Amino acid sequence: MLSVVPSPNRLSHGVRSGLRTLLLSSALLSAVAQPVLAQTVGDDDGIGAQQLNLPKDVTVFGKSDPNVRKATAIVNGRIITGTDVDQRLALIITANGGKVADDEKERLRVQVLRNLIDETLQIQEAAANDIKIDPAEVNQSYERVASNFRQSPAQFDGYLREKGSSAASIKRQIEGELAWSRLQRRNIQPFVNVSEEEVKSVVDRLNAAKGADEFRLGEIYLSATPENREQIVANARNIIEQIQKGGSFQAYARQFSEASTAAVGGDLGWIKPGQLPSELATAAADMQVGQIAGPIETVGGVSIIYVMDKRKVLTADPRDSLLSLKQLSVLFPQGTTKEAASSKAAAFAAAVKEIKGCGQANEIGGKIGADVVDNDNVKIRDLPPQLQDILLNLQVGETTPPFGSITDGVRVLVVCGRDDPASANAPNPDQIMAQLEEERVNKRARIYLRDLRRDAIIEYN
Repeated sequence: MLSVVPSPNRLSHGVRSGLRTLLLSSALLSAVAQPVLAQTVGDDDGIGAQQLNLPKDVTVFGKSDPNVRKATAIVNGRIITGTDVDQRLALIITANGGKVADDEKERLRVQVLRNLIDETLQIQEAAANDIKIDPAEVNQSYERVASNFRQSPAQFDGYLREKGSSAASIKRQIEGELAWSRLQRRNIQPFVNVSEEEVKSVVDRLNAAKGADEFRLGEIYLSATPENREQIVANARNIIEQIQKGGSFQAYARQFSEASTAAVGGDLGWIKPGQLPSELATAAADMQVGQIAGPIETVGGVSIIYVMDKRKVLTADPRDSLLSLKQLSVLFPQGTTKEAASSKAAAFAAAVKEIKGCGQANEIGGKIGADVVDNDNVKIRDLPPQLQDILLNLQVGETTPPFGSITDGVRVLVVCGRDDPASANAPNPDQIMAQLEEERVNKRARIYLRDLRRDAIIEYN
């Protein structure tokens, strides 16, 4: 069953926001949307048994306890320890605010081991093709990750240790992503061709679809065979459940997606329905910003998709308008009661009603003891959804209703200027060609990894 549900609010601060900066590709990912009716995806029961020519009545000789989890593995001689698994798992748990049930941790542990096996195979195959990743390059990427937390590498080392992970775990993941990316560029990309006719066909379809919806999508792709389809679908449903509980879509995409976009949190960028596989296009057509859908059966596996944003094809979006704003804010002293905060907020609201344009904002702000901050070049779509809807309808000189909380105080925004977006440009053939090439490289990379798994010698301990 394909379900489409609203994704939980993603605006967060502090350490959790910092970790998401490591695992996410976009900064503001929150929206409230209504559920979309469920859709049903067909089943292919019995196909696996037919392909393998299995008997209908199966007798199992020996014991196999599915509850016994193998914690470590040796992949072509390279040991993956229980510590490796624990440290990578700690990153996922931290990205989810530490709120992961014990039974879910065990399922994640098994999936993390699978991911580490794939990562090891990718690094080994790159090395076999004389692709070596310079440790200095890995360290540079690690420094950028640390800077996202506003920490030095040494400080970030300590933070990771506190969370049960390590610098070595993240550096290993960085190495794997760099190695696999370069291997694809050498062994796959040179043999992928997209003709000018194919690009022209896409351009023609886009021009014909002017004004239709296009989406910025995130995808988690899990490969599946007829034999393991049920297990993969169950895994996908568990991932969706964790995201619904507040987990980071981008964190799960980075850890579990088998698509090349995993390194950027599953971000597919701006996509038109005609550029998507029909299964994904059908699902996305009925979704709103902030919703997640899946598992969706696609060629070779299943996908989970998340609508990060939405706009009209080749049409200027008013949410791309740039605003010049003044923000007036009043903080509440620590220990302020709800009643006292409400009273102070009411007085603040009455005072800001007198503002007639930005020229009066500083004067009135001074009278009521408010902090006044200028903010230029603020794009509407980068603001919380509740404020987007309000600001879209405000004229220069008008103010928003007061908003805030006891913790953050009360504030208003005054619109001082507005630059509307220019008309959307015609589709860019170079970008379209790059996207088509990316899709084909991605497909061949999955086949490449499948073959590496088949040829690997893996011992579980």
